[in-house]
Amino acid sequence: MPARTFSDAEAAMRRALEIAAWGTGRVEPNPQVGAVIVDEQGTLIGEGHHQQFGGPHAEVNAIAAAGGNTAGQTLFVTLEPCSHHGKTPPCSQAVIDAGFSKVVVAMLDPSPHTAGRGVQQLREAGVEVEVGLLESDARASIAPFLKLLTTGRPYVHAKWAMTLDGKLASRTGHSQWISSPESRAIVHELRGRMDAIVAGAKTVASDDPLLTARPVGPRTATRVVVDSQAEMPLDSQLVKTISEAPLLLATRNEASPERVEQLRSAGVEVVQFASPAGTGVPLGALLDELGRRQMTNVLFEGGGTVLGSLFDEQLADEVHVFVAPKIVGGLSAVTPVGGIGLEQIPALPSLNSPSMTIVGGDVYIHGRMNPTDD
Repeated sequence: MPARTFSDAEAAMRRALEIAAWGTGRVEPNPQVGAVIVDEQGTLIGEGHHQQFGGPHAEVNAIAAAGGNTAGQTLFVTLEPCSHHGKTPPCSQAVIDAGFSKVVVAMLDPSPHTAGRGVQQLREAGVEVEVGLLESDARASIAPFLKLLTTGRPYVHAKWAMTLDGKLASRTGHSQWISSPESRAIVHELRGRMDAIVAGAKTVASDDPLLTARPVGPRTATRVVVDSQAEMPLDSQLVKTISEAPLLLATRNEASPERVEQLRSAGVEVVQFASPAGTGVPLGALLDELGRRQMTNVLFEGGGTVLGSLFDEQLADEVHVFVAPKIVGGLSAVTPVGGIGLEQIPALPSLNSPSMTIVGGDVYIHGRMNPTDD
């Protein structure tokens, strides 16, 4: 196979961003990172990505792939090389030892352990360093890492499937299956990259879901049930499969102590939250708790009550919606997003440059939420 040659620096960095994504679901809570090594003609010498949490970083893997041919070459890396001893030695020293003449960094690492010190060490060693190539793309690629780092909360994905007339289920609550098998396969792949999958008490009662990835993905998500009264059935599939995936029930302090003890005896982890009378489990506080556990990506699957609260509180970061070419009708049929909602159309939350794909006859709409003014 002929050697790959990049037309310019941007093309090399785009390749680094491409291979960085291969680590999604495997490296968290670390960021995904890719690295590419080229010679003076732009010919690929070696490349690598951060493959697994606790394993070698992208720069080290790329250097190994280059087979010792790194002196005088250029390294493109999507995130500033780390400068501290953690689970692995500092990458900045490995880059210096490899003898690169130039290092192009998409963005500085904002984590306090590095925060510019990696670039500083390279420059002090006489390496030419350029920072900022495709920085916005690099930031977007590690948005979950950045959110956990800066807010202490995980990155929130909201997912639902609905009919053409915007229904989550029929008026009797029947919802299996609105979406196609192909759409459901995407959902299982998505679940396999999550640290937690969240559903409401009504969804658990009506659908009796497993909330697992099938086939299994690189991560085993904690199943989280938002249940203000701690009423989750002890004979539910969630409880029956507790040995296969962790199960956490988020409830209020006022939940029945007897019921809480029954759930704990069944192996369910119960976390109680303070909330005003007449309100549900505070989702912001739940996200704080999941963030303390270093969970990076969390998937909210509904139902309408939980998703409504999520959007009322402007907590969603990314949306995955599957629209099936079906019509269920019924004024009382459930809609995907309940809650209070907004009054004025100009104030409605929206997606930033959403993608739309036909999947098994469904329309899959995916995008990140536009920032909203507080």
